[in-house]
Amino acid sequence: MPGISRKAAIALAASASIALLATACTGQSSSGAEDDASKETTLNFWHAWSAPAEVKAVKSLITGFEKAHPNIHVNVVGNMTDDKINQALRAGGAKAPDVISSFTTNNVGKFCSSGALVDLNPFFEKAKIDPEKTFPKAMNEYTQFEGNRCTVPLLGDAYGLYYNKTAFDKAGIKSPPKTWSEFETVAKKLTITQGNTYKQLGFMPNYHGWESTTEHYLGQFSPTYFGADGKSNLAKDPAFEAGFTLQKKLVDALGGYKKLETYRATLGDEWGPKHPFHTGQVAMQLDGEWRLGMALDAKTDFEIGVAPLPVPDDQADEYGKGYITGTIAGIAATSEKRNAAWELVKYMTTDTDAVVGFSNAIHNVPSTLEALKSPKLKYDPRFKTFLEIAANPNSTTSPASVNGGVYLATIQEFGYAYESGKETDLKAGLAKTAKQIDTDIAQAQ
Repeated sequence: MPGISRKAAIALAASASIALLATACTGQSSSGAEDDASKETTLNFWHAWSAPAEVKAVKSLITGFEKAHPNIHVNVVGNMTDDKINQALRAGGAKAPDVISSFTTNNVGKFCSSGALVDLNPFFEKAKIDPEKTFPKAMNEYTQFEGNRCTVPLLGDAYGLYYNKTAFDKAGIKSPPKTWSEFETVAKKLTITQGNTYKQLGFMPNYHGWESTTEHYLGQFSPTYFGADGKSNLAKDPAFEAGFTLQKKLVDALGGYKKLETYRATLGDEWGPKHPFHTGQVAMQLDGEWRLGMALDAKTDFEIGVAPLPVPDDQADEYGKGYITGTIAGIAATSEKRNAAWELVKYMTTDTDAVVGFSNAIHNVPSTLEALKSPKLKYDPRFKTFLEIAANPNSTTSPASVNGGVYLATIQEFGYAYESGKETDLKAGLAKTAKQIDTDIAQAQ
């Protein structure tokens, strides 16, 4: 399953490695590179991919690099979790990684602030590569923290809307909804009840509904998570109140929290062939680019449509944007081969043909603007939607934080309380959650 193992609860999972990262102050953010990259050397590259097709793709990527740099050899170690990577970054040594890749963009703030990974800005400047002109806006944002660009994007993920075109035709719906008000109308029209449950649900709006997390919803509202003072904007930016209000309205309109949760408990696993979108039990699905391949592999008995997620009615002119995340790469501060390591990082992340080839192999979104428009890209025509979302300057991401994804987990927990009715005062709840986020960040600094 290409590039999907980190998706189910990425904001919550990020907190698992915070303790290790907190003690990973292994170096300074300046490049400190003194090795001669033209001499014979061997690098250790650790990555998290594990599926056979993914491992094969990584091997092909590295083979291409070694052909271009015959003096640099690369030892590749796969299936490395963030916890294992963090331990190695802290310990250093001959077997430790020189270059790492991680699925957890939420840990960028910790990687950068702890000094575990080297600031790549000096390397980009020396290579005369402008990251802002090289990478899509959202990807450029989530790979740095407070001016420290300690990571770089290595393919990405874009979120959009999958819809059952056959169900749309039966309901007389001509095209996918572009605004959230249109989405609510369409979702209700596609919902067919059967006794106390559903024969077909238009959309599963609950925050436990696979990829329908708070940050994925909120991404369509283009919120500003933190103010210039570094404090949480949760209670100040109206985008947050609008996002939570929209989701709660969908929950109530489609049957209510309890009824939806009861139905959800009967549905298939997110990563298996019985995913409710595959089976037709849910007619629309918020999901990433990898879902298309999974749905096609499941041999659905309906035609699959793909479109951008809806936007707020007052942002209709920004339809086409989406939430972006992805895989990151960086150079270990403990590495004594930083110049050689940079050659590997530069090749994997900025060489257009290398990025395109890797994207073709594991079916993730290319992570450079040039690769996104390369004629060498091979994809199902519907995949083009995700390429356009990734390239859209209005697409959004979640900003890096000193304590990783803890603030996103805190927001998600509030979402659970609000959708279920345990928290009824939205404004007060947002203010309380913002205070908790500020407290957590202050303690992490």
